[in-house]
Amino acid sequence: MTDAELAYRYRGPSVLRRAEAGSELLLATSGGVTEAGPALRPYFFSGFLTDPAAAATGMLACAAVARSSYYTPGSVVALLRDPVVTSHADRLRFESFSSCCGVHARLDLLPEAFTDPPVAAGTTNVDFNDAMRAALAGAAVSGPLLLSVGSDEVVVDVAGGSNTERRVPLPARWVKGFGEVQALARQMQPVGELAGTAALRFIRSIPRSARRPLWASPANGTFSLTTTPGPQAACIAGPHRLTELGPLLRFARRLRVYAPPADAAATEAPSAWELDLGTARFTLTLSPEKYRGFSGEGALLGLLADEDAAADADLVAGVLAWESRIDVTDLAASLQIERGRVLAGLSFLAASGRVGYDLADESFFHRELPFGSSLAAMHPRLANARELIASGAVRLVDAAAGAGAAVCAGEIEHRVTFGPPDRCTCPWWGKHRGTRGPCKHVLAARMAARDEVG
Repeated sequence: MTDAELAYRYRGPSVLRRAEAGSELLLATSGGVTEAGPALRPYFFSGFLTDPAAAATGMLACAAVARSSYYTPGSVVALLRDPVVTSHADRLRFESFSSCCGVHARLDLLPEAFTDPPVAAGTTNVDFNDAMRAALAGAAVSGPLLLSVGSDEVVVDVAGGSNTERRVPLPARWVKGFGEVQALARQMQPVGELAGTAALRFIRSIPRSARRPLWASPANGTFSLTTTPGPQAACIAGPHRLTELGPLLRFARRLRVYAPPADAAATEAPSAWELDLGTARFTLTLSPEKYRGFSGEGALLGLLADEDAAADADLVAGVLAWESRIDVTDLAASLQIERGRVLAGLSFLAASGRVGYDLADESFFHRELPFGSSLAAMHPRLANARELIASGAVRLVDAAAGAGAAVCAGEIEHRVTFGPPDRCTCPWWGKHRGTRGPCKHVLAARMAARDEVG
């Protein structure tokens, strides 16, 4: 899939208005999806924040990630600068990706953050323009803060706004990142946590200029840093990518770190860094290497090639209702299917951005990206695998016993051996050895084997 164009259409810009009694932050919304269907300018929330300083700083940090490129091989222009916001019955979630696609940020404003709950559920983009951000950052939010995500027509008219539109590139790799980061998060487990001042001291002690990936593991009430992996360790590739945690440390009650299981032979891996802010959580997820965006990780490819998972995704999608925490057991019972099928369906939906994954809650949540796309069509390896099958390039070798296949690519024949882990003799697999998902030959072999057995 080639890059498309996204049009942000706002009735007026977001503004911060100050008064003696407090401040009002009016976030303008663009086209999105609500529980009632598509909406030109959704209206989700209006109410006072119980901890305005932490919430405002978290929103600024989320916007800062959207405007940053942490790895720039030449000139890179920040592309999508307006965070995505999902409203549930009990919370708001702000999400953004860096323009290099290697950092994902999410601010969760939890039920305790509001005096009143959101008025509607859905997903949209919000305008984070320069003037509004400067006003929000220019002074500490010490008094009451009324936050509005979208507005009724009367409030917008009073604000004196006019219709505005910005057109920006919508890169396929950026959208793919929304799917990949959820798949990688599900592979993570808690590594450890630090409270209060210990968290602050550790984050400030990380050398931002480290050229080699660092590994953090719990030790003596903090995390020790080494350049070699080990058990219960989290990789920090490009420590400068944790910069946006800095302004939030003064509000942090606890730092939690998540990472996939590791040992002494582990290679670079993603990690997630979550600050508990009391009424909110702020999470930064880092790709395995500073120059790698999430879009190329390939964690979803095997699932996207599974027609059974696609069918289960259709079943699950029909009963989703903007839950902030999706109960897999309840879904399985209501659909009368196995729990594993529900998980496969949810994971498939994550590939299209229709659900996210919350590490703290260990659960999926429902959202619909405001620039909805089918990520299955964006993966060239998947498309190439289907072409190999269509051209008759795949010859199964004792498929019933799960031995593997011979796959012809031009004049070269590659041998696929079914695992786990699946292996291939192609140069791509030899370079990455399964760390970036299956190669096109493994995908084609697996798809052909399912067709043969099925």
